[in-house]
Amino acid sequence: MRAIVPGAALDFILPRRCPCCDARVACEQGLCADCWREMPFLERPWCHRLGKPFAYDVGEGAWSPQAIAAPPLFDRLRSVAFYDGPARQLVLSLKFSRRRELARPMARWMVRSGGELLDRDSLLVPVPLHWSRLLSRRFNQAADLAREIAREGGGRFEPRLLRRHKRTRQQVGLTAKDRQRNVRSAFTLDSSRADGVAGRPVVLIDDVLTTGSTVAACTRALLGAGAVSVDVLTFALVDPASRTGAGSDFQ
Repeated sequence: MRAIVPGAALDFILPRRCPCCDARVACEQGLCADCWREMPFLERPWCHRLGKPFAYDVGEGAWSPQAIAAPPLFDRLRSVAFYDGPARQLVLSLKFSRRRELARPMARWMVRSGGELLDRDSLLVPVPLHWSRLLSRRFNQAADLAREIAREGGGRFEPRLLRRHKRTRQQVGLTAKDRQRNVRSAFTLDSSRADGVAGRPVVLIDDVLTTGSTVAACTRALLGAGAVSVDVLTFALVDPASRTGAGSDFQ
């Protein structure tokens, strides 16, 4: 008969670790106190459209000057944190160190931050990789996040609805305008699934949003197929005022 190891004994043998710094933590998949303090969480009050925090409360549904001056194609954006500190480390560990187990706790934070976007009828669509890049990387971190979000927050996981049919140049070092040109017309819908988009709300899922050029191209394809709305939910958001930026981290 197999012996059952009590929880306390198992924690002693395999202690729970902070996903960022590997320090011991009390709860599974939780951050240590130091990393929690350093996590640049985005909190209300924020811009209704872009999800960026206001310095003070200007009322429910308020738009930031950026959203008013250049409204995005998508309806709303929600993110867990700015792309800095522990948030940046989690994104890089998931994407490049292939720590796919991080998708679950990251997705739970995304559900808390973007719960208003999620609905039972929503289609959860990860930003896709080109097949050649997927072959070399072996997995799509956006799809891992979307799968976990569907489990936690509802909605229908649609990993093959959107296709990146054109292998684009790496985005590293490109200006915002060059990024837009780079991904223009790069995305199409799978013809066998396109009919299911008309009249449905869509939530685009990605690990981090930089300039927004990629999600804009995805949104254009989804609205063209008849989606009633397109919202965007990411784990991290690059703060233009931050010195960290996306830099050489992303393609």
